[in-house]
Order: sequence, then C-alpha cells, then structure tokens
Amino acid sequence: MHAATFAAVFAALYVAHSVGDHWVQSSCQAADKGKPGWTGRLADTRHVAGLTVTKLVVLLPVALLLDLDLSAAGLVVGLGLDAVTHWWADRRSTLAWLAKVAGKGEFYSLGTPAHPVHPVTAAGTPAAHLGTGAYALDQSFHHVWLLVAALIIATV
Repeated sequence: MHAATFAAVFAALYVAHSVGDHWVQSSCQAADKGKPGWTGRLADTRHVAGLTVTKLVVLLPVALLLDLDLSAAGLVVGLGLDAVTHWWADRRSTLAWLAKVAGKGEFYSLGTPAHPVHPVTAAGTPAAHLGTGAYALDQSFHHVWLLVAALIIATV
C-alpha cells in the first residue's frame, strides 16, 4: 500500500509545486527572493509559505478522496523538509554555489548574457527564450526534494 500512497502523494505534490511556483508566487516574490538581506529572505519566506499552503490544498483532498493513510507527523516532516530546501534553493546564490561546486556553473548561466554562447538577435541584442540553465537546475533540485517529501509523507 505504501507504493500507491507514495505515487498519489508525489503526483499531488508535483502538480501543487508547479501551480505554487508559477501561479501562486507573486511577481514581487519572484523578483525579490534572491536579493541579499531581509528583503530577499522575507520575499522567499512569503513565497515558500504560499507554496506550502498550495501543496496542502492540493494534497489533502487527494488524501481524503483516495482514503490515503497519512499521519500528521509525516505531513509536517515531509512538507517542512520540502519548504526548507525550497527556501534554500530559491535564495539563488545558494543554488548558484551548488551548481558551481558540482561543475554545472556554465549550464547554470545558459540562456543568460553571462553564458559564452547566449542567444542573440540578428542585431546582437539578447534574444527571448523559454528558460535558463538556472531555472532547469532549480526545478530539478525541487523535484528531488518533492520525491523525498513524498516518501516521508507516505511512510511516516
């Protein structure tokens, strides 16, 4: 039964993560969460609070409708760990550091003017694109911790 519970929890968290990170997060939070000092810390905290509430709003009906056996402790520990790791990564300098020490510094800058082969228009100005290496590494970092959170929630 743990496998089915894990699958349902992970699916709910994955969907809620996407909604919370892209629809619920305000433009101000997205712009400010990587800033130094309290401005950035508070913006990141507001973002992660909204994201965590979104995950609960999605997960609880799934748990009730599918009659999942989830404990309060599992929810607190799983969502708490997810929130802490999400906050850490979204401070930006922290994830940039991790990318650098993991040998992914060039990929982190992909799609930005800092990358040696950044996209440009015919006039040589930065061109629009669908994402950056930083965004891809950010999302994959969050997905790993969603997996860990789902395992905790399903088994504790």
